[in-house]
Amino acid sequence: MSLALLHTSPVHVPVFDALRDADHPGLDLRHLVRQDLLDRAGVLGPEAVEGDVEAVVTGAVADGATAVLCTCSTIGGVAEAVGARLGVPVLRVDRPMAAAAVRAGRVTVLAALHATLEPTGALLAQEAERAGERAGERAFEVRSVLVDGAWERFETGDHDGYLDLVAAAVDAVTEADVIVLAQASMAGAVTRTATRIPVLSSPRPGLDAAAAAAAR
Repeated sequence: MSLALLHTSPVHVPVFDALRDADHPGLDLRHLVRQDLLDRAGVLGPEAVEGDVEAVVTGAVADGATAVLCTCSTIGGVAEAVGARLGVPVLRVDRPMAAAAVRAGRVTVLAALHATLEPTGALLAQEAERAGERAGERAFEVRSVLVDGAWERFETGDHDGYLDLVAAAVDAVTEADVIVLAQASMAGAVTRTATRIPVLSSPRPGLDAAAAAAAR
């Protein structure tokens, strides 16, 4: 079985390789890095890159991939829609994380890029509806926080500075039952925090779900 991963930054490649080695040895990962998709989606909206995402998915399947995992939260919804239209298992990395988060109640979402906030909020709403957790049935609330200055650090290659800012933002959250790190690139901040609030990141559960899809 072969799993193609659509990334919008090369920083994700070693992260997912390490998770594969730890949790899914023998799984063939094919990394497809398209930073230009996030650049355009951030300016024009995720729908603007739908045609390019479709071309990537079609090419990955032609090359032997049995499933595709989109590791970018901003374009994840578009990727899922493309997969549904083509009849190909295309997963977004943050959906398993979102499904876990909505069971907690009060959710604080941290994002480094503004373009990620709306897709993540929509995803959480979908998962809350799927779980039947409506207002009045359960206190499901979402608060979104943009981590000031973090994306600028990321773009300049200051990965430690980026993770430190994210970790500081995590530790500043007080009124939440769970904290969601909206972008896969934020996952490394978890080990830098001191909070007692559960912090969820997407790479490991996302890869688990995609590996299962690739095996079916």
